[in-house]
Parts: sequence; C-alpha cells; structure tokens
Amino acid sequence: MPDDTDLTPQDATPAAEGSEDVTSTAPAPETAAASSDTTASAEATGTPPSDGGSEALIQLALTDLQGRRDALHQEIEALSQRKKSLEKEMTASFTGQSDAIARKVKGFQDYLGGALQGLVQSVETMELVVQPMVVQPSPLDAEAAANAAEPAAATTGAAPAVADTFRPDEELIRANLTRFLEQPDFYADPWKLRRSLDASDTAVLDDWFFNQGGRGAQASRGSRPRNVLVGAALIAVIGELYGDQFQTLVLAGRPERLGEWRRGLQDALGLGREDFGPSSGIVLFERGDALVERADRLEERGEVPLILIDAAERFVDIPVLQFPLWLAFAAGPGETYEDDDDLL
Repeated sequence: MPDDTDLTPQDATPAAEGSEDVTSTAPAPETAAASSDTTASAEATGTPPSDGGSEALIQLALTDLQGRRDALHQEIEALSQRKKSLEKEMTASFTGQSDAIARKVKGFQDYLGGALQGLVQSVETMELVVQPMVVQPSPLDAEAAANAAEPAAATTGAAPAVADTFRPDEELIRANLTRFLEQPDFYADPWKLRRSLDASDTAVLDDWFFNQGGRGAQASRGSRPRNVLVGAALIAVIGELYGDQFQTLVLAGRPERLGEWRRGLQDALGLGREDFGPSSGIVLFERGDALVERADRLEERGEVPLILIDAAERFVDIPVLQFPLWLAFAAGPGETYEDDDDLL
C-alpha cells in the first residue's frame, strides 16, 4: 500500500494551512462585542464618531476671516493713498499763502505783545496832575530874536557846518565802524552790536555821520533784515556817544514790519522784550504823527531822539526833518515789498 501512504501527508498539509488562515483573520468574539457596544453608545448620545467635521468647519471659518482681513487691508491701503494724494494737492496749492499768513500773524503777535506791554508801562507812569499850559513864542518873536543874534554871530564866528556835527567824536565813531568789520561777538553786552557788517554797510554809516551830519536818507541795503542790522549798528554807536540820554524811534507803518524790526534788533543787540516800550530804549510806531509827538516830549526832557524810518515808507512827514538825528532807508528802483501787500 505504498500509494496510500504517499498521498495522505500531502493532502493533509493544505487543509491545515487553510485552517490557520481562517483562524487568524476572524475577529475575536470579545473585540466584536466591544466594537458593537461603542457604536451603540455613540448613536445613543449623539456624539459623532470622528472629529473630521469640526476641523472642516474651523478651517472654513478661518478662511472666511482671512478673506475679510485681506479685504480690509486693501481698503485701508486705498484710503492711505487717497490721504497722501489730498495732502500733496493741498500742499501744492496753499503753501505760499500759508507761509505769508504765518509771517504776518507772527509779526503782528510780536508787535501786539510789545504794544500791550508799552501800554501797561504808560499807565503805570501816567501823571494825573494837570500840566500847565505852555505858550509857544510867535514866529515874529523868533524872527526878531534871530535878527538880534546875527551881529553876535558875526562877531563870534560862523556856526559849524552840519557835516561837522560829529567831527569831535570822529575817532570813537571810526573805531566802532572798524570793529564792526571784524568777527561777530555773539556774547557782547546788551546794546552792543553782536553781528558784523560789510564794508558797504560801514560806508553808509560813515557817510551819514560825516557828510550828512546825522540827518538824511540812505539807499536801502536790499532787504529789511540788512536795514535793521545797519540800524542796530547805528544804535550801538549813538549809545557810545549819548549813553542813556537818547531813545530810538522806529517808524515802519505795519505791524508785521515792526515785528521784523523788533526781532532783528533783539538779535543784533542782545535785547529783551522789556527794552521795547515808551519808557524803554526803543519805541515802535505805525504813524508818523505819534512818532513826532514822542520825539517832542524827549527833547523837552533834554533827551535826544534817534529816528529810523523803514524803506517801505514812501513818504516822510515834514515835522520829522526838524529833529537832529534821523535816518530814512530809501528803496531802490528794483526793490519791491510784495510780501507786505494784501493777499488776493
């Protein structure tokens, strides 16, 4: 029976292998039962079996928010560009007028502050006692006195020429003019010139002192700041000659011009706001008649008025010419003052 013996092992082997495969793949009874319980519990409580749906909703919400944020950023950028465009247009359209208005407001502010301070000082020093009336001599009496003085003048010699008024102080005046050409002294004492001049500026002062005798007009230096600087140098020299027995009267006609004179004299002479006012060293005037009245009072007290007239003043009041010290700046043919004109 050799054939039956050979066939039996071969047939039994596949059957055994197939049996092992079925046993390994089939789920255990305990596992299947647990899975069924879990599914039933989830269905009973309403809990989804997985978090995939929640993550999808969160991702969708984040995408929507991202889109809204991008849209807001675009709107903000568009508004910023519009703002820059409007600012550029406004700057290009109104810069010149804004600068001119700012200069006028600043000048008027400086002038108004000084005027109010001067008004306060005037009220404080106001004399409440009635002044006695002073009767001026008639022109006929003055003429008779002049005729009577002619023989005396003939015996004592001719009166000195106007140009020789400052000849006795020529050395002091020329020393000051020479010093003005040197380096500026920014820490000089108040009422001393802290800036330097050009040779053409000192030539103007030299001509005013020794040719015009302290009374006359000189060509403008080309701009108001240059004229103010020359006026400051003149004040410094007159201060050396007369000490505290003089007062500077500036006629400029408009508040903004007077503001420029105030700032220029403060800078060039090291002055403060308290140095401008009726009882101080420098008084600013818009009207010529008020200046003449102040100069008359100074002469009555034995003081000397130094009158400076801005180049923008096209006319000089005749009474101004009677005083011993006055300097008027005359505008040149090509010099204009369009910055002082009213805005259109």
